[in-house]
Amino acid sequence: MSTATHPEIYDLLIIGGGINGAGVARDAAGRGLKVALCEQNDFAGATSSASTKLIHGGLRYLEYYEFRLVAEALAEREHLLNIAPHIAWPLRFVMPHVKGLRPRWMIRLGLWLYDHIGGRITLPHSQGIALDRMGAPSGLRADITRGFAYSDAWVDDARLVILNLLSAQEHGADIHARTRLLNARRSDGTWQCELENTVTGARRNVSARALVNAAGPWVAKMDQMLNPADQGGKHAAVKLVRGSHIIVPRLFAGEHAYILQNDDKRIVFMIPYEDKFTLIGTTDVPQESMDNGASISVEEEAYLLRAVNNYLARPIDHADIVWRYAGVRPLFDDEADNPSAVTRDYTLVLQDADNIPCVSIYGGKITTYRRLAESVLEKLAPWTKTRRGPWSKEESLPGGKFKRADRAQELDYLKKKYARLDAHFLTRLFGRHGRLAHVILKEAQTPAELGRDFGGGLVQREVEYLIMHEWASQPEDILWRRTKCGLHMSEQQRAEFTAWFHARNAAKLKTEFKAELE
Repeated sequence: MSTATHPEIYDLLIIGGGINGAGVARDAAGRGLKVALCEQNDFAGATSSASTKLIHGGLRYLEYYEFRLVAEALAEREHLLNIAPHIAWPLRFVMPHVKGLRPRWMIRLGLWLYDHIGGRITLPHSQGIALDRMGAPSGLRADITRGFAYSDAWVDDARLVILNLLSAQEHGADIHARTRLLNARRSDGTWQCELENTVTGARRNVSARALVNAAGPWVAKMDQMLNPADQGGKHAAVKLVRGSHIIVPRLFAGEHAYILQNDDKRIVFMIPYEDKFTLIGTTDVPQESMDNGASISVEEEAYLLRAVNNYLARPIDHADIVWRYAGVRPLFDDEADNPSAVTRDYTLVLQDADNIPCVSIYGGKITTYRRLAESVLEKLAPWTKTRRGPWSKEESLPGGKFKRADRAQELDYLKKKYARLDAHFLTRLFGRHGRLAHVILKEAQTPAELGRDFGGGLVQREVEYLIMHEWASQPEDILWRRTKCGLHMSEQQRAEFTAWFHARNAAKLKTEFKAELE
């Protein structure tokens, strides 16, 4: 039974806690709307924590004449580097040139466009380079001596979601993790919705003047529930495309990444990751459904290994893989036969039966999430009364209120303030939280004051913060999304942390139950 006799009334209810839902919640709440967001699992629990971690225009999209998408993404790259300088930073990409693939003139033309179509660009322009004269060994075959370099950026995707949700909450939004939409219907000028906590089973009723379907790979299924065909609903088609990645020990020195041309005209990235590793991805493989989630196939692993081994001086194999993950892109079905050719642009489908609106989000990429959110608010403008217009590109995300040029200075200040703590630990903590690292550490000056050390750079003090302030309720929320410490831990350390986490929660529940009885 519902716990609410008189449902709360929101201006906007958002279904889905990935990057698009989080971005819409932040934008809408910042405009003064009463906003709620619910996510049936953990925030960024699907595609938004399984990306290639790039803020980029998408160089290869130029081949498909996606000029507007590339220009918008390059402009957004600048905005994101400014509002999230703690979790996003510039990254130089090197494209080795090999005969038989794209000719040099085509690459030069594409890079020239990439340098100029995004408006004011602060990152260094592209250039031709000699790979055999780089500051450190390239790690590539000795016969690959020429290439090109250009600029893009890297981001911690899951943390970008969390920081947007924290910002939305600061602006008044109600954020509900592990809460699913059971049903929704249009009635008396609003959406009448029933929500259920997937952990406790508790249910509640809410009303909303508008809904946003940001369910990611489940967008089509949600759209059909919200807008039944027998009630006049018209549904867009979604094409689910899986992108898989593998992580291996560091393959090359230097802070640059590689973008490798493949013989199928796709590209594969090799990106420095978490100091000690190299991230390799991605694939483009049709996914039939989300019934069993997403996981990398043997064929995809072989594809990625073959792609990088065509370039590496010392080939790698399956035994080198230390971690693997896959995400599913819910792309708008434009009937392209090749999954790589399906547009990465977003499509917003508005349905307003009985003058009660619902916007469903198809497609999109993490780079353009902020602009997508603005577009959603534009779609809903006839039904919403906001206190101000677009604002989100000006205000820093939590922990990032400093200029990106001052990042090194901010980190240096943190290290000096906590001089008795490990410098590498502080660097990684700052890379997750920025200035909020000071809130986590407080007055701690010694490792003992940080509580239990779980290994991999994860300490009890940060864990408690993540549970209290960032909706973490399961071990994997912390190991793989709020942090990437699981990658640095042994299997035994991960098991010990999981046991500690569940014991902690059990003890907390016992204490709370005892307090209720008293």
